[in-house]
Amino acid sequence: MSVKPQSRSVVGVLKISPMQRRHLRSVLAIEQQVYPRPWSATLFLSELSQRSTRSYTVGTVGPLVVGYAGLMVVGEEGHVNTLSVDPGWQRRGVATMLLADLARTAMKRGVRHLTLEVRAGNGPAQALYRKFGFGPVGLRRNYYSETGEDAVVMWVRDIDTQDYVERLAGLLRSLEPARGSRRDPKS
Repeated sequence: MSVKPQSRSVVGVLKISPMQRRHLRSVLAIEQQVYPRPWSATLFLSELSQRSTRSYTVGTVGPLVVGYAGLMVVGEEGHVNTLSVDPGWQRRGVATMLLADLARTAMKRGVRHLTLEVRAGNGPAQALYRKFGFGPVGLRRNYYSETGEDAVVMWVRDIDTQDYVERLAGLLRSLEPARGSRRDPKS
């Protein structure tokens, strides 16, 4: 069930935590809404069981799962397996916060470079990834078999640097409401 948020930003109310079995019903509901061929519960359970090479998180607002993300680690490389946000909660910073958390997790696991595939026609997702320093490096033709759509392969290198840590901090700061934007009712 999707509930409309009261404010535009989720800063201060979004909690990011490890994905658990109990989150799967909500995660699968989001999958059904955003993908023509959603992942199954079995696939998520398989991913969650591979703790040494995988990290999956959920973003919650109160009891609601509003987004989730997944990372696969292979040596110094991390692959963003999934990043999805409930349509009713999109464009409020959920994806930015989840991806920043995924990048920090990757750094803690010794990852130096991140990669992902994104639908060629998904301009908003590509714009988000560019903010994180991802750049297109190739195209996988007909990657999404259910639609025949191509995937853009994107990479960001050297996430293990202070410059990248500062980039993440800046992205998160950009989500914070402007100070002084609300009037104090006593003034």
